[in-house]
Amino acid sequence: MQKYFRKLQTHSGKILAAFLIVFFSFLAYNLYQAPVSGFENKFMFLLKEYGYIILFAWGMLEGEAGLIMAGLLSHTGDMTLYIAIFVAGLGGFAGDQVYFYIGRFNKAYVYKKFRGQRRKFALAHLLLKKHGWPIIFMQRYMYGMRTIIPISIGITRYSAKMFAFINLISAWCWATITILPVWYFGEEILVVLHWAKEHWYFALPFALVFGGSIIYYFNKASKKKEKEL
Repeated sequence: MQKYFRKLQTHSGKILAAFLIVFFSFLAYNLYQAPVSGFENKFMFLLKEYGYIILFAWGMLEGEAGLIMAGLLSHTGDMTLYIAIFVAGLGGFAGDQVYFYIGRFNKAYVYKKFRGQRRKFALAHLLLKKHGWPIIFMQRYMYGMRTIIPISIGITRYSAKMFAFINLISAWCWATITILPVWYFGEEILVVLHWAKEHWYFALPFALVFGGSIIYYFNKASKKKEKEL
C-alpha cells in the first residue's frame, strides 16, 4: 500500500493534468447538452447542477472567481454555505498537495521545466528560511508565487505532514474569507452585476483599470520583496 501511495505521489503532476483534461471535457459536454438556451443560461444551469464538483476543481486551481460564484450561489440558496467553504478549501488543499509532491518526487523535472523561474524559487526558499511555516499559510495571497512556493518547499526536506496540516488550515481560511463576505453582501453584489450587464460599456473600462491596478500592485510588491531579501 505504501509503495502504491508513493507511486501516486511520484506521478502527481501527470494525474493532475489528466484530471483537468477529463474535468474540462466533462464540463464542455454538459454545457453543450444543457436543456436551456443561451450561453449564460447554460452556464448557470451547469453551476447549479454540478456546483460542488466545479467548485472543488476551481479550488484546486486556486481561482477566487470560482469562490465568488460559490458565495453568490450560497446567497441565492443554490448552494449550502458551509459545504461550499468545505469543498473549496478541500480543493485548494488538494491542488497545493499535488504541487508539493511534484517538487518532492520530480526534482529533475522541476529544475528543467522551471529553469526560467529560478529567481522565484530562490525567493521562495529565502522566504521559508526567514519566516518558516507562516509562508505556507500566506502563499495563497502572494501573486505570482502560488505554484512556486509549494513546489519549492517540496524540493526541500520540510516535513510533508507539517506542510499538509498547515496547508489544510490555510485552504479553509482562504475559502472562508473569500466566500463568506460574498454570501453576506450577495444582494448588493447582484445589483452591481445586473447594472454592469446593462451598462457594460461603462463597467468594462472600470474592470480593466481595477484589475490592472491589482496586478501592478502585486508585481511591485513581489519585486520589492526580492530586493529586500
